Amino acid sequence: MNDDSQKTPNHALGEMKCPVSLEDVDLFGPGSQEHWYEAYEILHAEAPVHRIAGEGFAPGGDAFVLSKYADIARVVKDPERFRTLLTVAIDAIRPAIEEANRAGTEPELPAAMNAMIVSMATLRPTQELYRAHRQELTDPWVGPGATRHTAMITRAVDELLDPLIDRGQVDFVSEFARPLPQLVLATILGFPREDIPQLAKWGTFQVMPFVYGKGPRNKLSREQMASQLEALEAFGLYVEDQMAEKRRRPQDDMISFLTQVTYRALGRKLSDVEIIGVVYAMVIGGLETTQYALAEQAQLVCEHPELYQQLRTASSRLRPFIEEAMRVRAPTQGLSTRLTTRDEIFQGVHVPEGSLLHLRFAAGNVDPAEYACPHEIQLDRKRVGGHLSFSQGPRICPGAGLSRLEQTIAWSRLTKRIKRFRYAPGNKFLHQPGIMLGTLELLLDFDPAPADERGRRSE
Repeated sequence: MNDDSQKTPNHALGEMKCPVSLEDVDLFGPGSQEHWYEAYEILHAEAPVHRIAGEGFAPGGDAFVLSKYADIARVVKDPERFRTLLTVAIDAIRPAIEEANRAGTEPELPAAMNAMIVSMATLRPTQELYRAHRQELTDPWVGPGATRHTAMITRAVDELLDPLIDRGQVDFVSEFARPLPQLVLATILGFPREDIPQLAKWGTFQVMPFVYGKGPRNKLSREQMASQLEALEAFGLYVEDQMAEKRRRPQDDMISFLTQVTYRALGRKLSDVEIIGVVYAMVIGGLETTQYALAEQAQLVCEHPELYQQLRTASSRLRPFIEEAMRVRAPTQGLSTRLTTRDEIFQGVHVPEGSLLHLRFAAGNVDPAEYACPHEIQLDRKRVGGHLSFSQGPRICPGAGLSRLEQTIAWSRLTKRIKRFRYAPGNKFLHQPGIMLGTLELLLDFDPAPADERGRRSE
């Protein structure tokens, strides 16, 4: 690169070469993150249903990468026909849970990650209970009810911006995009602020399969699984301590709520392991998506300064910008989360019963059959928000409301307090491994807005 403040078209610093044919396409190899979007164009044209031999859920089975919008939407909207892997895991441990329920004890399973599976098995094993779980337990905090956090999120955004605003430089990832959802989620759950660094470390272990896991099944080594289990058991013990404190002195936070609420769908209060499972699910889904979305949005406004000025002059453009940015640069690029329960046909390709489906949300989001000029941000695009980045259907991401609110408030304050962004020298524009579009570092220069244009500082 002649000018290291500019991004190369194909992220040429990665260890994998840019694919030019189907034989070159590898969505999971080292460095593949730098060329995903070039690979999607090849998949759309030559292999919209891409078979990966031997990577199925059962021995001898295959995995199939779906890259077309219509195919992915069809799968996620029918959880009975296309079963989730968590549903399979729940079925495997259901006998132990039922035996423990008969005995009046907790099932003998490791804490944290399996606590989430236990809570799913007892609180939301059916689609009807899944809907009740969201409506009663999570929607008031991270779904449509997330608007209750507007003032708190605004304060958090300004708190992060205050020490930066006169500096004119920022590592947007480490100083803003990453700490914002950490601060917001800790406040919602009721964790002490001083515990955020430790909580962030536990969050890293929670998403370890999606970052360091190999292949479409996100497989970890035995050593990695052991370290993850140790960390998650420590997290489970920490949540137990927090629950005990909340029962003694309840506050206006989600953990206090979970320790007291009567789950009307089942007519009872939640057990400790169920609460740990709900908290675990909030942490695993509440940090990375927002971080990655904000970092990619910052790159888009650097690459399209005229777009940023449009956002500054009309706040009504913020929502379509956020939705279009999540479509064009999906935070979670894909998940291997579905199994076929019968033989299927996708795009003329036979997919046998029991096959693992890797749903490549990001590829569906730029499917030219669904979106004209799919790689362009169009603020007037019809059906804005119809993307796959939060999935779709009855199992859409329960925290989508909170993430959208955080992104909206972040850019509302950024556009008031900062006049323009541009890339600073020294960026490599590389991403973390795994299946999420996580920029490792983003060095930006910016011009603060004049004081009289910044709007009222949040109190």
